[in-house]
Amino acid sequence: MDPAPPWRVALTGGIASGKSTVAALFAELGVPIIDLDLIAREVVAPGTALLNEVIEEFGAGVRCADGTLDRRALRERVLRDAGARRALEALLHPAISARATEHSASAGGPYQIVVIPLLAETGAAGEYERVLLIDCDEATQRARLALRDRLEPGLIEAALASQVSRAARRAVATDVIDNSGAAAALRPQVQALHQRYLQLAEGRTGELGASAPEPVGKSR
Repeated sequence: MDPAPPWRVALTGGIASGKSTVAALFAELGVPIIDLDLIAREVVAPGTALLNEVIEEFGAGVRCADGTLDRRALRERVLRDAGARRALEALLHPAISARATEHSASAGGPYQIVVIPLLAETGAAGEYERVLLIDCDEATQRARLALRDRLEPGLIEAALASQVSRAARRAVATDVIDNSGAAAALRPQVQALHQRYLQLAEGRTGELGASAPEPVGKSR
């Protein structure tokens, strides 16, 4: 008999909402993390054919002097140009999806966290047993982008505009962590969800897909 497929939670959220921070807290609890942002770096690592395709598509301006991908230059390019963003997604998404499937198959664990920033945009929520949204208001996102990425105001607005609305993300969520406040508030929320997910995974239940978001402590 083939082993049961991994019980997976999609972790999503808007830009600068705190997805990586929350994923790290789950990792501390021994949960396997499949992070599509990290996989996106793997598939364009130096020496890969896909890196050459990206540079061919976007030009020498997105290549660093050492031959690696200039991520900041590429990011600014796609934030300013929706067509460029779609072209980049068309190049990267198939490779990212394939690599994520490989990681998930070998990661094991009672359940897995799959970090997918663009989950609501891609309509893939139904592929996961739960959808965990890391949520915060846009003012908090703007402040974090300015501090973390040192983006100019125009690029910050472009970054926010490139993603679906906060309401659209909440519409696909089964669980919500509020990250509008202090980072210290995240750990107890993660610990509560971890216990919930362990119980659900053991029973192999979880309402595949999503309907309405639930705050931590009120998960279905």
